[in-house]
Amino acid sequence: MDLIGLVPSFGGLVWTVIAFVVALSIIVAVHEYGHYIVGRWTGIHAEVFSLGFGPILFSRVDRHGTRWQVAALPFGGYVKFLGDSNAASGKDGAAIDGLSAAERRRTMHGAPLWARALTVAAGPAFNFAMALAIFTGMVLVRGVATQEAVVGQVPSLPYEGQTLQAGDRVLELAGQPTPDLSTLVSVAETLPPSETVAYLVERDGRQVAFDGPFPFPPLAGGVQPQTAAFAAGLQAGDVVLAVDGTPIYAFSELRAIVGDSDGRDLRLTVWRGGEVFDATLTPRRMDIPRAAGGFETRWLIGLTGGIGFEPVVRTPGPLEAVGIAGSQTWMIATTSLSGLYHMVTGAISSCNLRGPIGIAESSGAAASQGAESFIWFIAMLSVAVGLMNLFPIPVLDGGHLVFHAYEAVTGKPPSDRALQLMMMVGLALLLSLMVFALTNDLFCP
Repeated sequence: MDLIGLVPSFGGLVWTVIAFVVALSIIVAVHEYGHYIVGRWTGIHAEVFSLGFGPILFSRVDRHGTRWQVAALPFGGYVKFLGDSNAASGKDGAAIDGLSAAERRRTMHGAPLWARALTVAAGPAFNFAMALAIFTGMVLVRGVATQEAVVGQVPSLPYEGQTLQAGDRVLELAGQPTPDLSTLVSVAETLPPSETVAYLVERDGRQVAFDGPFPFPPLAGGVQPQTAAFAAGLQAGDVVLAVDGTPIYAFSELRAIVGDSDGRDLRLTVWRGGEVFDATLTPRRMDIPRAAGGFETRWLIGLTGGIGFEPVVRTPGPLEAVGIAGSQTWMIATTSLSGLYHMVTGAISSCNLRGPIGIAESSGAAASQGAESFIWFIAMLSVAVGLMNLFPIPVLDGGHLVFHAYEAVTGKPPSDRALQLMMMVGLALLLSLMVFALTNDLFCP
């Protein structure tokens, strides 16, 4: 394992750990607060709300009698309800037997089934709600592209001739009409790569014709964490001028060269803010989701491209923003489930399952790219945590919900002995999965 690869430019290994702890603590706090607040609303008393495990660093008791504490090991958290024997909501039979009927009603094990089920489900639900809120806020801040073929912003490119300007309306591209943004993109996708393309634009009330850069230049719109491009120090806004000394003019050329590389080293000549430098990258074989479902395996370096200008945007209404955010949340959840299924069936590599080291590396990488990228990562991780907790494994929320479903059907909960046995099996399964994921972190490329 290359330990140096675990030290992204965010500031070193210590800052990677800090980024991971911050991201995980926020997600765990939201998850556990869901359990706590819904439990309180349904009449179940929380004795302890803990962020972290181990020795207590800070604690206080609120007016509801709940002890809020921060512990020394910041890798999780829990809510311990009245009558629980441990952080996994095991039943403390001796303590419950000594309670009155009114007091038993305030325990997790003595409350009505509906109250217990809602309290358990609230943790994952709050994770999904947090992700939805973050995505909605980002949509409102960023805006959404209009269907007009109008230039909003133009990135800096290594081109000395005339280029597009903010406010230009693109009327024609390579002699083909572009009445809207969708048509412009469709036309651009059919053009063969070339150094220049003929534009006809409406600018300040008059038509202007000129030869400008290719509409899909080899511009890095983004750099994905845990990829060859990130490890090589490439940044959003970089422009790849050549690969192995051969000039390229379109992002599609870069994609094709990387895809056909079979993993050999590639020497990229990169332009950044007027400076030119070389970077050697080794493409990595990765499984990526298809738009129509499933996965495909390709050689990638981790750069995302885009059109050579940012179109004008509009601010969506709240309902539209929530709808877009909901689609994003749903896509992350379904892609995660699809990935797990394809790993189990052997369709894609099990190395796609990463553990704490991989997540920490992604946390640091996201933080190194700015606050927006880090917040977006937290939202994505929150969806993953909420989804994982719904798996029907004892000790997870999904396992407890299965027990509640059994009780709803049969009219009685599983026996205490059966619960203890299933909790032990669930814990063994969870620990095995964690060890497997950690092994992937250490030995997978």
